[in-house]
Amino acid sequence: MKFLRDTWLVFQRQMLLVLRNPVWVIIGVVQPLYFLFLFGPLLKPALGVSTTAEAYRIFIPGLLVMLAMFGSMFVGFGLIAELRAGVIERSRVTPVSRLALMLGRSLRDVVTLFFQAALITLLAIPFGLTVQLGDLLLAFLLLGLIGLMLSALSNAIALKLRTEDALAPLMNGVAQPLLLLSGILLPLALAPVWLQRVADWNPFSWGVDASRALFAGHPGDSSVWQALLILAVLTAVSLGWAARSFARSVR
Repeated sequence: MKFLRDTWLVFQRQMLLVLRNPVWVIIGVVQPLYFLFLFGPLLKPALGVSTTAEAYRIFIPGLLVMLAMFGSMFVGFGLIAELRAGVIERSRVTPVSRLALMLGRSLRDVVTLFFQAALITLLAIPFGLTVQLGDLLLAFLLLGLIGLMLSALSNAIALKLRTEDALAPLMNGVAQPLLLLSGILLPLALAPVWLQRVADWNPFSWGVDASRALFAGHPGDSSVWQALLILAVLTAVSLGWAARSFARSVR
């Protein structure tokens, strides 16, 4: 019970900071909106589908995964700012669980992600997007796992590097190939076979495939449970490593 209370207290504080300065939430959703309004209309002829709604059922799931990846991979910059301000240092004298310090922050990032993803989904409805509520909630579960995993990793790496000058090139260098190999804009079925085989090693491509299956109304597709299993295992590993990093840094 103490762990849950500590996590809730950290989460409340982090959400209060977000609500006081929501500019980063707004900035985080601007880039996906550009893709939604300026790239989405090109997809019907590019994909050779019969309706705009079908094109958006392919496009929106990838866009949401991109939002989850970009929104979570760079949260470590905020932690570095807290390190510089002495917030983490002052946490050493508190009885708050070290795991709660990390998990509360990551849950804040997941809630922010859900808000942004819901906004993107709602704005896509006028373009003809339709999705069953149950399938949408399962897709959001996938997004939550991606957000939780990458937020924990980003914070753990930030604790190791402790400087934006090192974190920025590392995250950018990792983010670009992961995004390109996940098929976020166009299905990887259109790619050469060698590129598809490389993408098989990218867990986010599994997330994109599963999300597209859910938006297409196929929750029983094998890609859904495979993605859930892969992302759940990776999230557990990431949380474990991040928790150890927080415990060592806040002793």
